[in-house]
Amino acid sequence: MPVKSARERILLTAHDLFYCYGIRATGVDRLIAESKVTKTTFYRHFPSKKQLIIEFLEYRHTKWMSWFTGCLDKHGGGIDALCPALEEWFGAEGFRGCAFINSLSELGEDIQEIAPITQNHKECVANTVATLLPDSSSAKCRAMSIVLAIDGAIVRAHYDKDPKVALLLLEGIIELMAKK
Repeated sequence: MPVKSARERILLTAHDLFYCYGIRATGVDRLIAESKVTKTTFYRHFPSKKQLIIEFLEYRHTKWMSWFTGCLDKHGGGIDALCPALEEWFGAEGFRGCAFINSLSELGEDIQEIAPITQNHKECVANTVATLLPDSSSAKCRAMSIVLAIDGAIVRAHYDKDPKVALLLLEGIIELMAKK
C-alpha cells in the first residue's frame, strides 16, 4: 500500500471524523493528532477549517458517486437496483445519513459554499437516477422527485436504525415515478 501524503492523510481523516462525529464536533487539534501531522503541516495544506470542509465535501461527492454507480451496476443497473443499493448503504457500519444534508444542516448558514456543493451533489444523483428511468421528456423531473424521496429515506434510516420502513415507502414512490 503506497504511503499517503500529509495532505491525503488530513483529508481522509477529516472525511472519517466529519462524517462520523460531525464537523463542529471535530476540532482541528483532533484532526492534526489523528492524521499524524504537525500544526504547521496542517495549515500549510489547509489554511482554514472552512477550506478543509469544502474539500471534504468535494472528496465525499466523488467517493460516494463512484460507490453509488458501482452499487447500482452490481444490483442490475436498472431502476430496480436503487432500493437494494440504498439498503446496502443504510446497513453499512458507520452509516450516518447523507454527509451533504448533515453538513448543510450543521453549517449551511455559516459556510455559504455548502449549499451549492450540496445542490450539485443532489443534481448528480438525480442525473444518475434519470438514466435508470425510461427515456422521456419528464425523466429528469421524475428523477428529481425520486431523489427527494431518497433524501427522506436517508433521514428516516439515519434516525430509525431499521431502514425497512423507509425502503418500503421509497419502493412505492419509485414505482409510481418510474411508470409515468
